[in-house]
Amino acid sequence: MPKVVKITAQGKEDLQKELKALKARRPEIAEKIATARSYGDLSENEDYSAARSEQNTVEGRIQEIEDILLHAKLITPKAGGKVALGSTVTLSIEGNDRSYILVGATEADPLNGKISDVSPIGKLVMGQKVGFEGEMPNKKKFTIKTIE
Repeated sequence: MPKVVKITAQGKEDLQKELKALKARRPEIAEKIATARSYGDLSENEDYSAARSEQNTVEGRIQEIEDILLHAKLITPKAGGKVALGSTVTLSIEGNDRSYILVGATEADPLNGKISDVSPIGKLVMGQKVGFEGEMPNKKKFTIKTIE
C-alpha cells in the first residue's frame, strides 16, 4: 500500500516555504565547510565538524520534506456538521474556549492549536457533532461548541 501523508493546504505551503529556505542555505553551508577545510587538520577542526553537522541536519530535513510532499494528500474540511480532518473545532474545556484545527500527524503542533487526528483529543472529537460532551485524558470535561 502506498504511503500517504495527510496534510492541509496551509501545511503544504508552509513545508514548501521551509524547503525553499533550506535549499537556499546550501551555498552558505558549503562556504563554511570550505573555509573550515582551509584551516588544515580536519580531525581536530571544530569549525569543520560543526559545518558538516549543520549540513547533515539541513540535508536530512530537505529529504524529509521532499518525501512528505511526494506522498502528500491534501485534506479539506467536509461539510456535514461532524468533526473531520481539516475542521476547526472549538471546545469548551471546563468553561474556557479553545479552538483547534484537526490535521494529519505530520503537521500536528498542539501548542499552536493544530492537533492530530490520531492524538488522544483528536480521536475523541473525530466524527462528533456540536454539543458532544467528553472527557480528556487529563480528566477535564469538554463540550464541542462549534465546528467549521
